[in-house]
Amino acid sequence: MIEEGKLFLGGSRNPDDSFNKPEYLELRFGNRHGLITGATGTGKTVTLQILAESFSNAGVPVFCSDIKGDLSGIAAAGEEKDFLLKRAEQIQFSDYEFAASPVIFLDLYGEKGHRVRSTVAEMGPLLLARLMNATEAQEGVLNIAFKIADEGGMALLDLKDLQALLNYMGEHAGEISTRYGFVSKASVGSLQRALLVLEQQGAEYFFGEPALDIRDLMRTTQDGRGMITVLAADKLMNNPRLYATFLLWLLSELFEELPEVGDPDKPRLVFFFDEAHLLFDEAPKVLIERVEQVVRLIRSKGVGVYFVTQNPLDVPETVLAQLGNRVQHALRAYTPREQKAVKTAADTFRTNPAFDTQEAITALGTGEALVSTLEGKGAPSMVERTLIRPPSSRIGPLTDAERREIISRSPIAGQYDRDIDRESAYEILMERAEKAAKAEAAQREEEERETESAAGRWSLPGFGDEPAGKPAPRRTSTRQRETVVEAAMKSAARSVASSLGRAIVRGILGSLKR
Repeated sequence: MIEEGKLFLGGSRNPDDSFNKPEYLELRFGNRHGLITGATGTGKTVTLQILAESFSNAGVPVFCSDIKGDLSGIAAAGEEKDFLLKRAEQIQFSDYEFAASPVIFLDLYGEKGHRVRSTVAEMGPLLLARLMNATEAQEGVLNIAFKIADEGGMALLDLKDLQALLNYMGEHAGEISTRYGFVSKASVGSLQRALLVLEQQGAEYFFGEPALDIRDLMRTTQDGRGMITVLAADKLMNNPRLYATFLLWLLSELFEELPEVGDPDKPRLVFFFDEAHLLFDEAPKVLIERVEQVVRLIRSKGVGVYFVTQNPLDVPETVLAQLGNRVQHALRAYTPREQKAVKTAADTFRTNPAFDTQEAITALGTGEALVSTLEGKGAPSMVERTLIRPPSSRIGPLTDAERREIISRSPIAGQYDRDIDRESAYEILMERAEKAAKAEAAQREEEERETESAAGRWSLPGFGDEPAGKPAPRRTSTRQRETVVEAAMKSAARSVASSLGRAIVRGILGSLKR
């Protein structure tokens, strides 16, 4: 059943339930993206599992997230069970074998995998504003904050760096507004409160160094199989916005860092975006437009993006139109919205005269799906009612001991597990504030000494009774010394001309372009 250059998905059936033909996804169209949809319990996770296995066996690295913890079993060989062997027999899968896949586990909290982080600077203002649920005015303040940090050479690595910079901006909103545009103290205060909420939700674990190197998502084994990177997301899902923003940041990094490769014989990486509705829920129009742009253009960089969600209506039409390979599990049709979703799903398939697509969607059993993939010159195949093949790896989670063993012999063991806290915006601002305070104290002492010295004798300036050789006391200015932010602004302004050649450039979604 396994053919060169193709991934075996399962066997389609005739109207009388007899075997029709094997269904494949051609590797050369693997970067044309895809969609896996279906109600809870219909088999989406197993479909994701067999696709990840198949891409890995073809030498394609894979990234996916483990929402419930049961996808971790992909790292262990499956066990002979009657229902698995029966399914293999039904679809004439004579090459069915049990085997483990090579896996790297990641976890933002460092509990079920290697720590994974990004810096605040790498995430950029657009994604950070999405994470903080910022208003348009607050997003403008964030953009100014990143501008000040970029021009002033202040690295924004973690949340305390951003908090220190926002404090800075709140204290000197007037001076900053003159140079960069209006900055209200109310917007700064709202952002500071949002940062506190993020810290309480665990976002502090995500921001810092060492930041994830995208190349570590694209590893292969010595025998040529692609590594499957599994993000432990069961705890992360307590903060759905952080989960969605993190995956979007990863996608953005891939888009910005990878070179153009055109249409390769197989993808360089396949990226599964599980619980995809979280990405688009309440997302501003500009973000959806940029996501659509990334999905449309990242294909030429050899990356296939597969969205996994319950309802096809969860994905905007502009993005849905980019998804060429589709696996549709059963949908319920009790409410008007569910009935609309069934019709939408049916309308996206190339009609098969052998059955009613819309009716079939509501009648599919567990592990059964409507499948349509790209074939020939890139046209979608006729939709087929398909029994999905059984996975070669374990269905169900690893034990804690098995997970620890895999983590200990991981190719990135020790690479991300130790925190690095180098000098960044927080330290720079604290040092400048300390120097400013010392300079101000010294100036005050000098003024006090001059005042005490002058009070020791009476004199009438201009009548010849000043001390010989000493000029009249200089009137002290009532204006305070140059503020720290003014000094930073002037220093940044002086350095702008010389730094144009090494200016910081940000990509479509605001992340840094190295």
